[in-house]
Amino acid sequence: MIAHVRGEVAALTLTSAVLEVGGVGLELMCTPGTLASLRTGQPARLATSMVVREDSLTLFGFVDDDEKAVFELVQTASGVGPKVAQAITAVLSPDDLRRAIASDDVKTLTRVPGIGQKGAQRIILELKDRIGAPTGPRVPGAPAAPVVDAWRGQVHQGLVGLGWPAKDADKAVEAVADQAGDAPDVGALLRAALRTLSKA
Repeated sequence: MIAHVRGEVAALTLTSAVLEVGGVGLELMCTPGTLASLRTGQPARLATSMVVREDSLTLFGFVDDDEKAVFELVQTASGVGPKVAQAITAVLSPDDLRRAIASDDVKTLTRVPGIGQKGAQRIILELKDRIGAPTGPRVPGAPAAPVVDAWRGQVHQGLVGLGWPAKDADKAVEAVADQAGDAPDVGALLRAALRTLSKA
């Protein structure tokens, strides 16, 4: 099992990063938030999780070990595969997910693309005693960040990470806001934003 990789960022795409490790280019599937933290030509270290299928070996990359642990844990819930697990880590931080599960917050979980009400209830039931308490500080009485608009920051980070100026990224996010709906697909919105920018 590959626990992490360290190397120079050779390339970035909408959904993955290629890190050159010992002369080999490893492609890691990443969330927009993780991709936004990477820069082509710069060194990077990503925690990794390998998903083995009959016809493929897929390496997923994470900004830290906590995000990786959550990605692997949620896949132990019934009906959650790597694609949905990655969507969870894209939309919710590890602590946001822990809070949602601890407080039986079905609504927050259903904001993740691919998770319906029954799926959210199943995740809460199966992981409640295993996911642990939030690890980071939270200001007492402060409202949680609105999850419905979490996609805005992720798409913006993705665009900036791909080299677009922040000002242009802001305009592109606004241009695709009407496509978000109740369950935003961050990947689809990022692609739509890129199309908007390429036309400009």
